[in-house]
Order: sequence, then C-alpha cells, then structure tokens
Amino acid sequence: MTRFLPLAALLAPIALGACGLQPLYSGGSSGAVAKAIGQVDIAPIEGKAGWLVTNALKDRLGAVSSGGAPYRLVVRLDDQISELGVRRDNSVTRERRTLRARYQLVDAAQGTVVLDQTAGSDVGIDVVQSDYAVIAAEDTALERLSTVIADQIVARLALYARRRVQADAQPAP
Repeated sequence: MTRFLPLAALLAPIALGACGLQPLYSGGSSGAVAKAIGQVDIAPIEGKAGWLVTNALKDRLGAVSSGGAPYRLVVRLDDQISELGVRRDNSVTRERRTLRARYQLVDAAQGTVVLDQTAGSDVGIDVVQSDYAVIAAEDTALERLSTVIADQIVARLALYARRRVQADAQPAP
C-alpha cells in the first residue's frame, strides 16, 4: 500500500488540473480579478459597525475612494444583540450578536445594480458580572463579525469579477 503513495502524489496534480479548477486570483495582485476588485469605490456605511466593515473592505480590496472607480459598493448593515440564555432570576447569561449586510455593486457609469446579495454571521457572547467585560466582549465580537462580513463580500465580488473577465475574454460570434 505504501509503495503506491508516491505514484498517487505524482498523479494528484494531473487529476486536479483535469477537473476544471482554476485559481481565483491567478496572476496575484497584477491578475485580472485582483485589478477588477481593486476598482471598487466603497460608499460610506453608517455607524461603528459600518466603520469597521469599511476598513476591513478597504484592507481586502486595496480600494481607496477615488471617485473615478467604475464600480461603487453600497452596503447596509443590520447589527443585533439578542438574549440567548436566561437564569431563573431572569438575568441573562449569554447573548448572540448578529451582523447582516445587504450589499449592492453598482456600475457607476450606468447607475445599474450588477450584483445584489447578502452576507451575515453571528457569534455568542458570555455575559459575566463585570459590565466592562461584557462591553469589551461585545466590541470584540463586532470586530470579528466585521472581518467575516468583509471576507464574504470580497469573495463574492471576486467571483463576479472572474465571471466578467471570462465573459469579456470570450470571442464574439
């Protein structure tokens, strides 16, 4: 059995290449997808969660609001904290913080929405005796959720950009 492992290791890249998988960011930062998602202007997002999501998106997209970008990303957030665990004396022991985003990618030249999707995540928070510790945990949860939301949005933007690049590369009939 162990003598077939080297052969399997040599054949694995060939089998993966035949399945049609392609790297999303081929070409690195100079690739077509990376260049396409780098041309997205992020519209201001309200609130503390909006500030965190905007910064996370800018970090991932490499976008700086220039005003001349061909696409504009509009994001609306819904940030909720709900009680999850309650003791007999009606004191809360656990909370759930949920952050949802509805985002639209707008073609700046035409003003049309080319992508309209949602992203979301949630996290549990232990409620302890110290109010300071609970507030710190809620803030940390919001920071974590903001990065998760930004990762989801960027992944979907990259998939959209790849489809656009592939469609533009197809010869006209």
